[in-house]
Amino acid sequence: MRFMMLMIPQGYDKAGAEARPTAEAIAEMTQYNEALTKAGVLLALDGLHPQASSTRLTFNNKKAHVKDGPFAEAKEAIGGYWMIQVKSKEEAVQWASRCPAGDGDTIEVRQVFEMTDFAEVPQISPELSKIGARQS
Repeated sequence: MRFMMLMIPQGYDKAGAEARPTAEAIAEMTQYNEALTKAGVLLALDGLHPQASSTRLTFNNKKAHVKDGPFAEAKEAIGGYWMIQVKSKEEAVQWASRCPAGDGDTIEVRQVFEMTDFAEVPQISPELSKIGARQS
């Protein structure tokens, strides 16, 4: 089973475009990421720039409306993610609980849909099939 662990750092919704984690935070997170790698559960990970430098597209009648950040209405912002493959949600939660997160930070653990989760599987291109095969 694949799970995405979404890091929601405390106050990241108000961080400026230049905000970066401290060297100490990066070192702690690197150790955690290495543990995920050594355990063979890590599929992908990335940190995300603050939302102040992002762009949102909202859709109305199939037309995109573009708005650049920061977003005053935001209460939370995703700071990064891990994609892991484990045997159960409980194992995913266990890995998330080991993260060296700061006070007030949140990690949301969400299972990724697999094609087998759907009763009727749509036809997909061979190229897309290869991508899904690497990740499931």
